[in-house]
Amino acid sequence: MSSTTADPLAALGALPGVPDAVDAVRMAVDRVYGHRVMRRRSNEVTSEAALRGARGSAALAGADWALEEVRRRTDFGVEGEPRMVGAALRLTAEAGQLLSVWRQSPLRVLARLHLVAAGGAEPDDTVGRPRLAGEPVDEPLIALPLPGADEVAGRLDGLARLLLAGTSAPALVKAAVVHGELLALRPFGSCNGLVARAAERVVLVDSGLDPKSICPSEVGHAELGRDAYLAALDGYVSGTPEGVAAWIVHCGRAVELGVRESTAVCEALQRGAA
Repeated sequence: MSSTTADPLAALGALPGVPDAVDAVRMAVDRVYGHRVMRRRSNEVTSEAALRGARGSAALAGADWALEEVRRRTDFGVEGEPRMVGAALRLTAEAGQLLSVWRQSPLRVLARLHLVAAGGAEPDDTVGRPRLAGEPVDEPLIALPLPGADEVAGRLDGLARLLLAGTSAPALVKAAVVHGELLALRPFGSCNGLVARAAERVVLVDSGLDPKSICPSEVGHAELGRDAYLAALDGYVSGTPEGVAAWIVHCGRAVELGVRESTAVCEALQRGAA
């Protein structure tokens, strides 16, 4: 993330392929917000997007349940996949409550998201704070080298400073960078993927691109598949312009697929089928 420009996030918005991805996302989001169902039933679309987004995020974390199973199950405290799905559901519910705090302290929001995701599954002294030197990380789906605790602390602080300083970068770029940094750093002892995807949602909502949180990018990430997700993340971690651009474009495609999902929900509500 090093750059000599005054606004390094904005510079990423000019990478090859990124402006087209930004435009495609903007057009897709505008279309779904213009759907006639959104005039009177946007709360229902938001609720459904949250449920589907949670299902998608949990699927990427290894708990790939059918949507109807997520609806009917209540045993989310059980170890293994149920706990993972429960964590994803809690995060989507919590994310929308944290916008005002995000604008003042992104790191406080990340700590809160981890606390919510962990849900008592870890020792209290490790929850809601970045890991210390020597502390393990339970994130089996991401095999990238694990940065040391000092590097994590420095890069988290740098990311927060960039966000608080303000940027002219498009919402997609900001969201993709937050998502990618958290996956690369894995700052917490667990649930880093879930937290990273929830943070992406927070940025998309806070930026004004998706103020009603009806464009669940987690759905798109899951639909594109874990292999493509990890390959795109490899590009981001490489730090090359091509790799970073590919990650941002991948995140843009995920948002577009999330829009498609919510458009289908709008159509079903209009037909009276949901």
